[in-house]
Amino acid sequence: MRARIATTMAAVGYLLGAMASPSWAQEGAQIPPPGPATEAVVPQAEAPNVAPLTRENVEAWLDGYVPYALQTSGVAGAVVVVVKDGQVLVQKGYGYSDVAARKPVDPELTLFRPGSISKLFTWTAVMQQVEQGKLDLDADVNQYLDFKIPERDGKPVTLRNIMTHTAGFEEQFKGLMGTEENPVAPYGELLKKWVPTRIFAPGTTPAYSNYATSLAGYIVERVSGTPFDDYIEQHIFQPLGMQHASFRQPLPEQLKPLMSHGYETSAGEPKQYEFVGPAPAGSLAASGADMAKFMIAHLQNGEYGSGRILQESTAQQMHTTALTILPRVHRMLLGFYEQNYNGHRALGHGGDTNWFHSDLHLFPDDNVGMFVSLNSAGKGPGTHNIRSTLFDQFAERYLPGKTLDGKVDEKTAAEHAGLMTGVYENSRRADSSLFSLLGLAGPIKIVANPDHTISVSMAKNLAGDAIKWREIEPFVWRDVDGQSLLAAEFKDGQVTRFTFDGLSPFMMFDRVPSAKSPALWLPLIVVGLIALLLTSLAWPVSALVRRHYGVPYRLEGQDAKAHRWVRIAATAAVAVFAVWAITIAKMMGDLRLLSDSSNGWLWFMQLVSLVVFIGGAVLGVWNALVVVRSPRRWYSKVWAVLLAVALLILLGVAFAYHLIAFDVNY
Repeated sequence: MRARIATTMAAVGYLLGAMASPSWAQEGAQIPPPGPATEAVVPQAEAPNVAPLTRENVEAWLDGYVPYALQTSGVAGAVVVVVKDGQVLVQKGYGYSDVAARKPVDPELTLFRPGSISKLFTWTAVMQQVEQGKLDLDADVNQYLDFKIPERDGKPVTLRNIMTHTAGFEEQFKGLMGTEENPVAPYGELLKKWVPTRIFAPGTTPAYSNYATSLAGYIVERVSGTPFDDYIEQHIFQPLGMQHASFRQPLPEQLKPLMSHGYETSAGEPKQYEFVGPAPAGSLAASGADMAKFMIAHLQNGEYGSGRILQESTAQQMHTTALTILPRVHRMLLGFYEQNYNGHRALGHGGDTNWFHSDLHLFPDDNVGMFVSLNSAGKGPGTHNIRSTLFDQFAERYLPGKTLDGKVDEKTAAEHAGLMTGVYENSRRADSSLFSLLGLAGPIKIVANPDHTISVSMAKNLAGDAIKWREIEPFVWRDVDGQSLLAAEFKDGQVTRFTFDGLSPFMMFDRVPSAKSPALWLPLIVVGLIALLLTSLAWPVSALVRRHYGVPYRLEGQDAKAHRWVRIAATAAVAVFAVWAITIAKMMGDLRLLSDSSNGWLWFMQLVSLVVFIGGAVLGVWNALVVVRSPRRWYSKVWAVLLAVALLILLGVAFAYHLIAFDVNY
C-alpha cells in the first residue's frame, strides 16, 4: 500500500508534487535493474489464483470497484485505460463529465487534465532533441537560454539535473495557476521574471520542481525553433495520432466541447478551466484513448503503429537511467520515476490540478500500462485513495511476484529507531519567501514505536492511521502492511536524511538542526502569542473592571506610558501575525491568488510588519526596562520581561521567514 501524503505542500496539490501524485504531493515509483538495489529481493510464493489479464476480467474488476469508489468519494467522473502488448485492453468511462447535463464520460473523446503527467511529454521532447544532437544532458543549460541560471557551489544546472529533479531549486508558487478570467503570464515570461533560489548543489538532493520542467520546455522551444505547443503537436501528437490532446491554454475551439468539467465534489458547481503557469510542467488536456497511445509508444520503446517518437535506444536510456541517492527506495529515472511492485519493474508519473487527479503506470517488462484520471477533488483523501488502491490491487491481482523482506535483531531495531527520531524538513520547500513559514507550520516528525517500528507524521495508510515501518536491513524499513520501503542515510554517528517510496524519486527529508527546529520554535511562538493575546484582552477587561468598581488607574508618568504602549504593541503584533496566517492560508487555498494580483496586499503587509514587529520589539524592551526598574511587584516584572521576549521572537520570525523582505517573488 503506497503511503498517503498529508502535508501542507500536498494541499497545493496540483503541480506541487502531485503534479507528481503525492501532488504540496502524490506520486509513485519503478524497479531497479539487477544490482545492489535489488539484492534484498527474495522470491515469495506465487499467488495461487492469479487473475487472467484479459479484457473480460479487467473490465469486470473495474466495474466492481470504480463506480462505488466514485460515489463514496464524491467524484463526478473518471476514465481508466489499460493497455497490453501494444493494444488497448480496456478503456472505460465512469460517471459524468458534466453532472448537470448528465453527460457520461467517453473514454475515446472526453478530455481530462493529467496535471504533472504532462511532464512526460516534455521529457520525451527533450530526449528527441538529445537524439538529434541539439541538446546535451550534461551541458550547462545556460548555453541554451537567453537568460542566466546562477551556479550553485560553482556548479551549473544540467538537463540531467532537471530531468531527475536535482537542479536544487526551491519551490516556486507564484503564477502556478489561473483561469481565462484571471490568466497567468506566458511561461517564458514567468521563467525570466524570477529564478528560484538554488538551495541544493546540483545532483545531490531530489526536490521536485515545476520551474525546472518548464525551463526544459523553454529549452526545447529555443533549440528546435518551434513554439512549445506547436512542437508537441508536430513531434508527439501527430506521430501517435493523438487528435484529442492539447497543451494550449485556452483549448482550441474544436476541443472545448469535449473537455470534462472539473469539480470540487460531484455535488458542487463546475469549475473554470485551469490555466497552468509553468505550462510544460502541467497544461496537457487529453482523452483516455490518446493517453493509451502515448503509453503504448513508451512500452514499445518509442514506436506506435507506423509512428515513432523516440529511437529504441533513446527510449531505453530514458526508462533505465536511474539516479540513486539512497539505496533500496524508488529512484528518479530520466523524467519517469520508479514504481516497482511485486518484483516487477514499473515506472510512471502522477499529476494533479485543483480538480483533476491522475496516475500513469507502465510495466515495461510485462508490456502493460494503466492510466486513470478523476475530474473532482472529492472528499478528504478520496482521489488519492482511489488511485493508489487501483494501482495496488491491479498489481496484486494481475502481476504477483517478488517482494522485499528481511529482519534485523531487536537490539539493532531499537537502536536505529531511536536514531531516526526527530524533526526533518522537506527538500521541496520555499526558503527565500514568505511561504517558508509553511515549513514551520508543518514539521515532519519521526517517532519510535514501542515495538521498535517507526512512524512518519506525514505518511498515513488508507484508514488515516500512521504507517508503521519495520527495519528489514540496516537503515532500510518496510511498511508492515505493504511493500513501500523507507531508507535513511547514517553519517558521522547520526541519521542525516531519509525518504520513502512514493516520494523518494523527487523528495528527501533532511534533519533540521536543533537551533532552527520547529519543535523548539513553535512552542516559543505559541507561548509568546498567548502572552501577547492575554495582554491585549486584559486591556479592555481591566478598563471595564476599574470603571465598574470605581478603581482608579494607578500607574503614572513613564510607567503609565510604557504600560499603554506595550499593550498597543502586543495587540498589533498578534493582529498582524494572524493576518499573515490568514493570507497564506487563503493563497494556498485558492491558487489564483498566487499571482501579481496579490502584490499590492503583500507589499502593504510587509510594510506594516516592518513597523509593527520592529516597533513592538523596541516597545517591549523599553517597557521591560521601565517595569524592572520600578517598585512594582515581582510578577509584573516577570510578565514585562515575558512580553519583551515574545515581541523579540515575533520579530525574529518575521525576518527569518521573510514577512519583512520587501520582495513579492515566491
